[in-house]
Amino acid sequence: MDETNIKVAGQWKYLYRAVERAGDTVDFLLTAKRDRAAARRFLEQAVNLHDVPEKITIDKSGANIAAVEGVKADACVDIVLRQSKYLNNIVEQDHRAVKRVTQPMLGSKSFWSARIIVAGMETMHMICKGQMKCPSGSILSAANQFYSLAA
Repeated sequence: MDETNIKVAGQWKYLYRAVERAGDTVDFLLTAKRDRAAARRFLEQAVNLHDVPEKITIDKSGANIAAVEGVKADACVDIVLRQSKYLNNIVEQDHRAVKRVTQPMLGSKSFWSARIIVAGMETMHMICKGQMKCPSGSILSAANQFYSLAA
Protein backbone atom coordinates (compact mmCIF):
# COMPACT_ATOMS: atom_id res chain seq x y z
CA MET A 1 0.00 0.00 0.00
CA ASP A 2 1.39 3.37 -1.01
CA GLU A 3 0.43 6.77 -2.32
CA THR A 4 1.75 9.01 -5.04
CA ASN A 5 0.86 12.53 -6.06
CA ILE A 6 -0.82 13.83 -9.21
CA LYS A 7 -1.32 17.45 -10.19
CA VAL A 8 -4.99 18.44 -10.53
CA ALA A 9 -5.97 22.07 -11.26
CA GLY A 10 -2.52 23.24 -10.20
CA GLN A 11 -2.64 21.45 -6.83
CA TRP A 12 -1.22 18.13 -5.74
CA LYS A 13 -3.77 15.36 -5.09
CA TYR A 14 -2.99 11.89 -3.82
CA LEU A 15 -3.47 8.56 -5.53
CA TYR A 16 -3.56 5.68 -3.05
CA ARG A 17 -2.74 2.31 -4.57
CA ALA A 18 -2.45 -1.25 -3.31
CA VAL A 19 -0.60 -3.98 -5.16
CA GLU A 20 -0.29 -7.60 -4.10
CA ARG A 21 2.93 -9.57 -4.01
CA ALA A 22 2.57 -10.84 -7.59
CA GLY A 23 2.24 -7.26 -8.87
CA ASP A 24 -1.52 -7.34 -9.49
CA THR A 25 -3.39 -4.14 -8.65
CA VAL A 26 -5.71 -4.59 -5.68
CA ASP A 27 -7.35 -1.15 -5.62
CA PHE A 28 -6.78 2.58 -6.11
CA LEU A 29 -8.34 5.81 -4.86
CA LEU A 30 -7.72 9.44 -5.81
CA THR A 31 -8.17 11.81 -2.84
CA ALA A 32 -7.70 15.49 -2.21
CA LYS A 33 -5.87 15.01 1.10
CA ARG A 34 -3.16 12.76 2.41
CA ASP A 35 -4.38 12.14 5.93
CA ARG A 36 -5.57 9.37 8.23
CA ALA A 37 -9.19 9.57 7.03
CA ALA A 38 -8.21 9.22 3.35
CA ALA A 39 -5.84 6.32 4.07
CA ARG A 40 -8.47 4.57 6.14
CA ARG A 41 -11.18 5.08 3.48
CA PHE A 42 -8.86 3.56 0.90
CA LEU A 43 -7.90 0.61 3.10
CA GLU A 44 -11.54 -0.16 3.98
CA GLN A 45 -12.49 0.05 0.29
CA ALA A 46 -9.71 -2.39 -0.64
CA VAL A 47 -10.67 -4.79 2.16
CA ASN A 48 -14.34 -4.68 1.12
CA LEU A 49 -13.44 -5.56 -2.48
CA HIS A 50 -11.02 -8.30 -1.49
CA ASP A 51 -10.27 -10.00 1.80
CA VAL A 52 -8.42 -8.86 4.90
CA PRO A 53 -4.71 -9.21 4.10
CA GLU A 54 -2.30 -11.13 6.30
CA LYS A 55 0.50 -8.58 5.79
CA ILE A 56 0.59 -4.97 4.68
CA THR A 57 3.84 -3.35 3.61
CA ILE A 58 3.98 0.43 3.74
CA ASP A 59 6.56 3.17 3.88
CA LYS A 60 6.96 5.44 6.91
CA SER A 61 3.74 7.40 6.32
CA GLY A 62 2.04 8.17 9.64
CA ALA A 63 -1.39 8.34 8.02
CA ASN A 64 -1.04 4.81 6.63
CA ILE A 65 0.15 3.48 9.99
CA ALA A 66 -2.84 5.02 11.77
CA ALA A 67 -5.26 3.68 9.15
CA VAL A 68 -3.94 0.12 9.40
CA GLU A 69 -3.97 0.22 13.20
CA GLY A 70 -7.54 1.56 13.16
CA VAL A 71 -8.76 -1.17 10.82
CA LYS A 72 -6.99 -3.81 12.93
CA ALA A 73 -8.70 -2.54 16.08
CA ASP A 74 -12.18 -2.21 14.54
CA ALA A 75 -12.18 -5.53 12.69
CA CYS A 76 -10.42 -7.43 15.51
CA VAL A 77 -8.00 -9.02 13.05
CA ASP A 78 -4.28 -9.53 13.22
CA ILE A 79 -2.56 -7.85 10.27
CA VAL A 80 1.23 -7.87 10.20
CA LEU A 81 2.40 -4.34 9.44
CA ARG A 82 5.78 -4.09 7.74
CA GLN A 83 7.44 -0.72 7.28
CA SER A 84 10.32 -0.69 4.86
CA LYS A 85 10.99 1.37 1.80
CA TYR A 86 12.80 -1.58 0.23
CA LEU A 87 9.98 -4.07 0.75
CA ASN A 88 7.58 -1.56 -0.83
CA ASN A 89 9.36 -1.61 -4.22
CA ILE A 90 6.60 -3.54 -6.01
CA VAL A 91 4.06 -0.76 -5.57
CA GLU A 92 6.67 1.97 -6.05
CA GLN A 93 7.59 0.52 -9.44
CA ASP A 94 3.93 0.10 -10.31
CA HIS A 95 3.44 3.88 -9.91
CA ARG A 96 5.56 4.37 -13.02
CA ALA A 97 2.70 3.39 -15.33
CA VAL A 98 0.49 6.15 -13.91
CA LYS A 99 3.29 8.73 -13.74
CA ARG A 100 4.35 8.02 -17.32
CA VAL A 101 0.91 9.08 -18.57
CA THR A 102 0.07 11.90 -16.14
CA GLN A 103 3.37 13.83 -16.19
CA PRO A 104 3.28 14.81 -19.89
CA MET A 105 -0.37 15.85 -19.42
CA LEU A 106 0.76 18.53 -16.92
CA GLY A 107 -2.19 17.68 -14.69
CA SER A 108 -5.95 17.71 -15.10
CA LYS A 109 -8.29 20.68 -15.04
CA SER A 110 -10.72 19.22 -12.50
CA PHE A 111 -10.80 16.55 -9.83
CA TRP A 112 -13.73 14.86 -11.59
CA SER A 113 -11.83 14.47 -14.86
CA ALA A 114 -8.70 13.31 -13.01
CA ARG A 115 -10.68 10.53 -11.32
CA ILE A 116 -12.02 9.34 -14.67
CA ILE A 117 -8.60 9.47 -16.35
CA VAL A 118 -6.91 7.61 -13.48
CA ALA A 119 -9.66 4.95 -13.48
CA GLY A 120 -9.14 4.41 -17.21
CA MET A 121 -5.37 4.23 -16.85
CA GLU A 122 -5.62 1.79 -13.96
CA THR A 123 -8.12 -0.38 -15.86
CA MET A 124 -5.88 -0.45 -18.93
CA HIS A 125 -2.85 -1.21 -16.75
CA MET A 126 -4.74 -4.11 -15.15
CA ILE A 127 -5.66 -5.46 -18.60
CA CYS A 128 -2.03 -5.25 -19.74
CA LYS A 129 -0.90 -7.12 -16.62
CA GLY A 130 -3.39 -9.89 -17.45
CA GLN A 131 -5.70 -9.33 -14.49
CA MET A 132 -8.88 -9.05 -16.53
CA LYS A 133 -10.36 -12.37 -17.59
CA CYS A 134 -11.72 -12.81 -21.09
CA PRO A 135 -15.37 -13.88 -21.33
CA SER A 136 -15.92 -17.61 -21.97
CA GLY A 137 -12.22 -18.34 -22.40
CA SER A 138 -11.85 -16.38 -25.65
CA ILE A 139 -8.63 -14.55 -26.45
CA LEU A 140 -9.08 -10.79 -26.80
CA SER A 141 -6.52 -8.07 -27.30
CA ALA A 142 -6.10 -5.41 -24.62
CA ALA A 143 -8.03 -2.90 -26.73
CA ASN A 144 -10.91 -5.33 -27.28
CA GLN A 145 -11.04 -6.12 -23.55
CA PHE A 146 -11.21 -2.39 -22.81
CA TYR A 147 -13.99 -1.87 -25.37
CA SER A 148 -15.92 -4.84 -23.95
CA LEU A 149 -16.02 -3.08 -20.58
CA ALA A 150 -17.76 -0.08 -22.16
CA ALA A 151 -20.32 -2.16 -24.05
